[in-house]
Amino acid sequence: MEQTSQTHLSAEIRRRRTFAIISHPDAGKTTLTEKLLLYGGAIHLAGSIKARKAARYATSDWMEIERQRGISVTSSALAFDYHDHTLNILDTPGHKDFSEDTFRTLEAVDSVVMLLDGAKGIEPQTLKLFEVARMRGLPIVTFINKVDREGVDPFALLSEIERTLDIRAIPFGWPIGSGTGFRGVWDLTRDTAHLYEAVDHGGARASDRICASSDPELTAVLGSLPDREAFEEEIALLSHAGDSFDRKGFLEGRVTPVFFGSALNNFGIELFLDSFVDLAPSPRAYQSDKGAIPPETPSFSGFVFKIQANMDPQHRDRFAFIRVCSGRFVREMTVTNATTGKPLRLSKTIQFLGQKRERVEEAWPGDIIGLHDPGLFRIGDTLCEKGLFHFEGIPSFSPELFARLILEDPLKRKHLKKGLDQLAEEGAIQVFAQDPHGERDMIVGAVGALQLEVLKFRLEHEYNVKTRLDPVGYDRARWMTGDKNRIDALSGTLDTLRVYDREGEPVALFRNEWALRYVVEKYPEVSFHGTSPRGFKN
Repeated sequence: MEQTSQTHLSAEIRRRRTFAIISHPDAGKTTLTEKLLLYGGAIHLAGSIKARKAARYATSDWMEIERQRGISVTSSALAFDYHDHTLNILDTPGHKDFSEDTFRTLEAVDSVVMLLDGAKGIEPQTLKLFEVARMRGLPIVTFINKVDREGVDPFALLSEIERTLDIRAIPFGWPIGSGTGFRGVWDLTRDTAHLYEAVDHGGARASDRICASSDPELTAVLGSLPDREAFEEEIALLSHAGDSFDRKGFLEGRVTPVFFGSALNNFGIELFLDSFVDLAPSPRAYQSDKGAIPPETPSFSGFVFKIQANMDPQHRDRFAFIRVCSGRFVREMTVTNATTGKPLRLSKTIQFLGQKRERVEEAWPGDIIGLHDPGLFRIGDTLCEKGLFHFEGIPSFSPELFARLILEDPLKRKHLKKGLDQLAEEGAIQVFAQDPHGERDMIVGAVGALQLEVLKFRLEHEYNVKTRLDPVGYDRARWMTGDKNRIDALSGTLDTLRVYDREGEPVALFRNEWALRYVVEKYPEVSFHGTSPRGFKN
């Protein structure tokens, strides 16, 4: 294989920015994703997502149920160039029932954009996802959206961010006017104003006129503000905010730069992007059982953080999403799956732009690539070009909602098994059975009710299997290790049910916390775990 110079590798690493967008549902995350692609030149017309019944749908929402419901239920990986940088953006589900997919996605990024609704501030799901990003030690950039609508006072929003998230908020831009009187964004770092004209739809780029503070046009705009004096006092107060920006604190997740705008109407997007590529870090080192693996390591390595089946319903395909961690990826290269020890030739490789696909000939640290997967990969697998090591495992989470799966047509059992196997390998749901071989009384577990709804929908529309889901009343699962005889003795009571996961590992389901505590005390020879002993380990 052609050798890549260290200088070339280092240059490609510096160009990469790999990030995820996290937000509460309806904050405008999918719209922001599309506008970033629009300003990056990756698409020329963004779909307007003003209602669930919109005729167009998001470029990043490819699943049929996403288009029908107007929500994102799976992470999308999209790549585009902006100036001299390559941006890899992972658009994650906002709905809380799919937060596990978001947790895994955050393992594969180097920074996070936290999107807030300017009228609502910090919302519960935003707080939950922020805590995961903080736990990962990820730098966080904040974009406050919908400032062209009546909302919360900007100073109140900054105060809420600092108080609720315990992170210092430094504004890099400031809204000129508010609500229907919104006129643009003041760039606090350059002391200039970005003036915009409102657009009636989300498909066109708004005109962006940059005015110096002495520009007569800006003077006229400021003169039209009902509270001009208050605005000028705010700018004077904030004018030195950029000087106090602590980049080290930002990289450690203790400081967040804050931007204001409107994704739907293209206000503040370009200003945000220009600043983001300078602020966001390039790809980081990943920890493994052999120590940290820097991205500059010459040999290729990466890990599987997501598996998705049936991205093309016509071909029933399946892809494993890989975060490139080090070295250079080249199509047709041979690597070793560290989990199985088996060599693999990586020939069918793609990158996604919504429903469009492009074959990948090469990729660099920070890039996200899709590998055609005939069933060889599991979430958490490490791929190595040289040597064998395992990146730190991606956690699996205990379900909180369980239902017995009833097959309406017994002749479709093979189709059902295939569908459940593939969807479970995606990490979308977990499957349990009352015998170790997984052939009797199947129970599915999920984090939330919408996951079960999506499961039923996908089984019917992707695998032609109609099912019924009957709730079973349990609300927590614990994997069991220890004395096998005592585990076997825990056959089940009114409040407890012993089942087995897809790997044949014993699991106890409990109706409530009291039942869990009772069994833990009664069976001291058994250890109970909130995550699978195997989980998504490498």
